Amino acid sequence: MTRREELFALARATKGFMPDDEGAALYDAALAACDGTSTPSIVEVGAWCGKSTVYLGAAAEETGAVVLSVDHHHGSEELQEGWADFDTELVDPADGRVNTLPAWQRTIAVAALESCVVGLVGDSPTVARHVRHGVTFCFIDGGHGHDVAWADYRAWVPLLGEGGVLAIHDVFEDPRDGGRPPFELYRHALSTDFTELAATGSLRVLVRSGRGAGE
Repeated sequence: MTRREELFALARATKGFMPDDEGAALYDAALAACDGTSTPSIVEVGAWCGKSTVYLGAAAEETGAVVLSVDHHHGSEELQEGWADFDTELVDPADGRVNTLPAWQRTIAVAALESCVVGLVGDSPTVARHVRHGVTFCFIDGGHGHDVAWADYRAWVPLLGEGGVLAIHDVFEDPRDGGRPPFELYRHALSTDFTELAATGSLRVLVRSGRGAGE
């Protein structure tokens, strides 16, 4: 089994909500964006237990990139008690809150990706304000509420320069299939200076053609 196959197998076995084909497509997109790029960097907004982080880490390992994985690790609204995706195994008995950080850390350690994956624990827009350099590839998969999703978009998309790649997860054209904010982000990006590169399931991959007004 190759290193890539090992990482894909681990990603597929990790708790999370990304189908296998979308995970492979995320890897392909990050690999293509970072390959041959000087000092490439990948930002992941929303990590949960590390499923998507491993796919991105696999691409980073192959291209010399670094993944900045941003999450407060307390889960978004739809992952709290009373919702269908609430997971009692991820509740911290000390304070009763969801806490996925230990699970994420174990995933990255088992994957042996600690040399190219950096976990940044905190509020996404706050972290973005302290990233001084641009990013090569940005994957938005944080909270899907209107205010949270738009805050992530407005914080991170301006850090993508010309040729930078934006990936958005859980984009559903039919409102019956999922929430609206990811779809709204996707449509807004297309109305500015982004062009769609690929679509797999609910994953959309876009490239920035140049600095525009709709950041």
